[in-house]
Amino acid sequence: MIEKRQRKTVRLREYDYSQPGEYFVTICTKNHECMFGSIINGKMDLNERGRIIDGCWKGISEYFPYVGLDEYIIMPNHFHGIIIINEIDIHCCRGEVASPLRKPTLGNMTAYFKYQSTKLTNESQVTPGAKVWQRNYFDRIIRGEKELQNIRDYISNNVLAWAFETEHPENIPL
Repeated sequence: MIEKRQRKTVRLREYDYSQPGEYFVTICTKNHECMFGSIINGKMDLNERGRIIDGCWKGISEYFPYVGLDEYIIMPNHFHGIIIINEIDIHCCRGEVASPLRKPTLGNMTAYFKYQSTKLTNESQVTPGAKVWQRNYFDRIIRGEKELQNIRDYISNNVLAWAFETEHPENIPL
């Protein structure tokens, strides 16, 4: 008998990722390829793909109207952002009454972002079917105002930390 391998999950077991709260999300590009722009003079300079990623991130709150977006940064090979899931109004969702069984989760929101951004960047680059993101994403449930501020600081300083990334040959001092 062949055993079916179970995918490893980085999510907290038994946690309801559709409940109101603040969530820190990190998504890396496939093979950590730098594809969204460059760091120039301590600032992220988005290329066309990066600008598409920016628009897709902002589109999350249009598609999921009870979701707020906080601090975020698009880096050459990854993305950090804070998603805020607000209390859902049962009449908010395109005129339908929202069912507790159908409340979208953080995973649904992240999947929507990854799908839309992949589709649009592939259309703009004429690279049908090319992978943009790695298979999963990292998340952290934010538990308090101090932690929220620390994560905001981390995101806003991420460009400065890029200079110390030793996995990028251009950042290694000679």
